[in-house]
Amino acid sequence: MRYKCLVFDHDDTVVNSTATIHWPCFVEYLALRRPGMSCSLEKYFLRNFEPGFIPMCREDYGMDDEDLKDETLFWQTYVRDHIPVAYPGVREIMERQKAAGGLVCVVSHSFDFNICRDYRENGLPEPDAVFGWEQPLDRRKPSPWPLEEIMRRFDLRPEELLMIDDLKPGYDMARACGVDFAAVGWSNDIPQIERFMRGSCRWYFKTVPELAAFLEEE
Repeated sequence: MRYKCLVFDHDDTVVNSTATIHWPCFVEYLALRRPGMSCSLEKYFLRNFEPGFIPMCREDYGMDDEDLKDETLFWQTYVRDHIPVAYPGVREIMERQKAAGGLVCVVSHSFDFNICRDYRENGLPEPDAVFGWEQPLDRRKPSPWPLEEIMRRFDLRPEELLMIDDLKPGYDMARACGVDFAAVGWSNDIPQIERFMRGSCRWYFKTVPELAAFLEEE
């Protein structure tokens, strides 16, 4: 194993979900709750990249705490009936990691029960730990807490983990913990995101096979 623990983001890293589920859900929510307001797919990607989903809702759409609770309930109902598809090749990476005695963990902005369902429905190995949106705000990515808890729980050093993510919050979290970070860009072709990730991250992988080859290197 190149790393004892692979820590995966979920949406747009393991499963193709923003374009097929989360963005259409948000567009539908705006049509019902904020008539006349809209959000393109490119804007949704960019604003989730930075400053993040909650700041986007507050700054761009004037949502307060009650609105955010309402949006979360709407999203939970929507994703219950929509299952994203895993990217080809991701399952094989996880299976190799597990077969070698390694760990597969998840740190995501989806809820843990949705993540576990998506893993099950896509035939992915069961994660060793999942930290999702159910965590208190100060323990969600980009907070370093999830990575710190993984290291504490499994007695790992920072150099034994690799965080794999498509967006800046994962990069910020890994950097705060001294954990290696692999940026992945197979979910979109937005130049601003790719430019930042390529310029800021030691590793950037545009395809799943590129990541697989990196993990197989000695």
